[in-house]
Formats: sequence, C-alpha cells, structure tokens
Amino acid sequence: MTAKIEAKITHRFKASADRVYDAWLDPQKGRLWMEAALIQLGLSGDIQRCEIDARVGGKFFFSDMRDGTETRHWGTYLELDRPRKIAFTWIVDEAEDSDPSKVGLTIEPAGEGCIATIVHEMDAKWADYVSQTEGGWGGMLKAIDALLDESN
Repeated sequence: MTAKIEAKITHRFKASADRVYDAWLDPQKGRLWMEAALIQLGLSGDIQRCEIDARVGGKFFFSDMRDGTETRHWGTYLELDRPRKIAFTWIVDEAEDSDPSKVGLTIEPAGEGCIATIVHEMDAKWADYVSQTEGGWGGMLKAIDALLDESN
C-alpha cells in the first residue's frame, strides 16, 4: 500500500441533510449540479454520462467533454447511510483500479440546514493536486447548494 494524503472541504447548506444526500445520488440532479460545477470551474459542462446505482456495491460513472476528449470518473459505493454518509472509491484512470482513491461525504444537521464535509484520501503522488481537488469538490458542493436553493 502506498502513502496517502487527504484533500478536505466543508460546506454549509441551507437545505436539510436529507435533501443534500438525495441530490448527491439522484442521476437527474447529478447531471445538473455536475454541469454547473464544471462551468463554474471554466469548463464546458458538456456531460456525456451520469450513471448512478445508489446501493452499497453499486457503481457510478460520470463523464464530460474537455477539449474534445471524454474525461471519465467512476467508482463503487462503499457506504450509504442516509442522510449522514456516502463513501465511495474514485477512479479517473484504469491504472488506479487496484488502489483507488477513497472519498467520504459526511452530512451533519445544523439548524434548518446542514454541514457537508468531503475527505478525499488519495495516493501521496497527487500531493501537488490537493488544492485543485478541494476546489473541484467545493465547486460540486456549491453547485448542489445552488440547485437545491432554486428548487426550494
């Protein structure tokens, strides 16, 4: 096993923990917030696939177009504890299949809303990308927040 590092981001939502949890696992909402997050990061937001099999052992697959190339992200759900926790593997290259990154999303009620924290554990070779990884996850959480705020 290789050395690991963590990227960590926290976001306060106005929406309840149930709504945030459900938005994370709903393929239709996932497509919307992923598109918004990518656009916010200066990318096209051209989502090609958004597949979610929301069960422990279930798989997900997301892809979008970036400069004419399909960028793919996939993994397996390790833990689903509504509305508190979602844990999954995170893979962007076949070479990572044997030792994937692990991501944990915890959601804690806070007043009428909640606080979500993402911890992304990855190989230490990605240390130079911790800030970029935190920015990506933070963008996703902000996009979910905006989506839920619009549907209020």
